[in-house]
Amino acid sequence: MQRTLVLAKPDAVQRGLIGEIIGRFERKGLKVVGLRLLSVPRPMAEEHYAVHAGKHFYDGLVEFITSGPVAAFALEGPDAIAVVRKMVGKTMPNEAEPGTIRGDLGISGLRNLIHASDAPETAEAELKLWFGEDVLVDYEREIDAWIVAEEPARA
Repeated sequence: MQRTLVLAKPDAVQRGLIGEIIGRFERKGLKVVGLRLLSVPRPMAEEHYAVHAGKHFYDGLVEFITSGPVAAFALEGPDAIAVVRKMVGKTMPNEAEPGTIRGDLGISGLRNLIHASDAPETAEAELKLWFGEDVLVDYEREIDAWIVAEEPARA
């Protein structure tokens, strides 16, 4: 199983899309193992976007993520990072495919509703930043047997 971070950015929160967004992931079969709503302190935003420091859009990213409440989700499932990224869609909502979160619900660049970790190392660091140590919940769901099937042995 793999874990990843998803952020419903301030535009998603202000538009009342938290339930729609998290519901899409749950309907896909991903399990919520962490959930919090917070106002993001500037130092946390700067750390989250540190990889973009010095780029022309960095200040805008930090300003936007600190402009209102953010909903942070920790999700778990097989290939969770790739599954979530595919569901989120391209960064620019006007280029995102219909059926993706950004393609269906987004309208313009910086206000693209959602952030999703892009790699296992990134997910690990981001989950630690947004949730801390030993906060995520391990639990079993009865439905997991219907979602996560064992691969048949290959000859």
